[in-house]
Amino acid sequence: MNNKKKIIIVGAGPGGLTAGMILASRGFDVHIFEKNPNVGGRNSSINIDGFTFDVGPTFLMMKFILDEVFELAKRRSENYLELIKLDPMYRLFFKDKSFDMTDNQEKMREIIAKEFPGNEEGYDRLIKNERRRFKKMYPCLKKPYLTINSMWNKDLMLAYPFLSLGKSMYDVLSKYFTSEELKTGFTFQSKYLGMSPWSCPAAFMIIPYVEHDFGIYHVKGGLSKISEAMAKVFVEHGGKIELSTEVEQLINKKKKMVGVKLKDGREIFADEIIVNSDFGYSMKKLVDQKLLKKWKEEKLEKKSFSCSTYMIYFGLDKKYNLPHHSIFFSDDYESYIKGVSNHEDPVEDISFYIRNASINDNTIAPEGKSNIYVLVPVSNKKSNYDWSKNKKKFRDIIVNKMKERAGMEDIENHIVMEKIVTPDDWQNEYNVFLGATFNLGHDIFQMLYFRPHNKFEELENCYLVGGGTHPGSGLPTIYESGRITADLISKKYKK
Repeated sequence: MNNKKKIIIVGAGPGGLTAGMILASRGFDVHIFEKNPNVGGRNSSINIDGFTFDVGPTFLMMKFILDEVFELAKRRSENYLELIKLDPMYRLFFKDKSFDMTDNQEKMREIIAKEFPGNEEGYDRLIKNERRRFKKMYPCLKKPYLTINSMWNKDLMLAYPFLSLGKSMYDVLSKYFTSEELKTGFTFQSKYLGMSPWSCPAAFMIIPYVEHDFGIYHVKGGLSKISEAMAKVFVEHGGKIELSTEVEQLINKKKKMVGVKLKDGREIFADEIIVNSDFGYSMKKLVDQKLLKKWKEEKLEKKSFSCSTYMIYFGLDKKYNLPHHSIFFSDDYESYIKGVSNHEDPVEDISFYIRNASINDNTIAPEGKSNIYVLVPVSNKKSNYDWSKNKKKFRDIIVNKMKERAGMEDIENHIVMEKIVTPDDWQNEYNVFLGATFNLGHDIFQMLYFRPHNKFEELENCYLVGGGTHPGSGLPTIYESGRITADLISKKYKK
């Protein structure tokens, strides 16, 4: 007789896969239900006509966390993935100049001395000070915050002086650099959280720091290969994945989650439920609203959410001599980003990101061709902008900017495949609440204890993983959410 404790995971995103492979390796009977035909969620792939695109994340930071979660599942990441460290990490394009960013700190200092003389000493201070901040804060991100008293743990108490409460990332950078371009170059990473550097808490200065101290990586075949590797490890440990199988509702018995009802009519029961689907969507669609207080729909909509993104995935019959990652800043970056954060309609003076991974990876496009991934931050669905009406208009604005600023004047002669994803698509096709690609905002009152808990506070036998719970958005922190949840369940059953 099988007496293993049974775990159901809703969604095969990176958080669910992390928790799944750790729990399966510890002897739990784990079953993942995924509505899509492939694993990964926002960390999955789009495959069209021989072109492979990552749906979402394209930067892998803090590789050591990925290595650690594989080790917890009794595996080594290098046996499943080919990782390429990028140098330069990316190139930044401003109106009058462009320059590379590298994790080679001696080289980075030389670039700053050449392009922004007098600011190199600020770079030295940034690395020194932000390394201290990271060392104090990182242990705090690995803990669950299930009660208000957990906010007084020793690690967090030691970290409090380093949180720079009341200050933004931009405030901190103003103490390091006089150049506006440098300030932007070390704060645009707030967009990884879907926030503005003028409002993103200063504590998130650890993000640009970890880039410059640990570097960033590409995964051959795309970052979606991480999800595929995790799924492989999960199955090796006896885990079961059902793809193209949508969960319609969580089954409860007196606020205790006991199973899931699938769209095909089946009801599957388990000892614990882990929710990896988008948090806002899950609360709105999967949970009986009568069971919720703090996170019911009308209260959820009043919370702060990240921006959305407008995406274009191009398959080209040409290769361009662009860096692997390029970020092009609008002439008035502050106004642009604040407009996005304030749910304003799109403007023509856009900032945009291009990934040209084909220069380092010959597996993601047919021979002699390339794929180009374009991302533009835009307002989430709290804006009333009509994307169905303006989808092509905005696409043309982006393409014209690519011609003008990225040296891609002839791009329209070389497009052989094209796919667009708007905030409407994030909401309707990917089940992302408000189309907020980076989930709940990361202001100080939506972090740690104040963020939805890994052991969900409103429902028994229910756990959360992903960007909508602690520690937050971004692949490394989502992996941490999976690890935290796996450890909480393991501790409960003394595994």
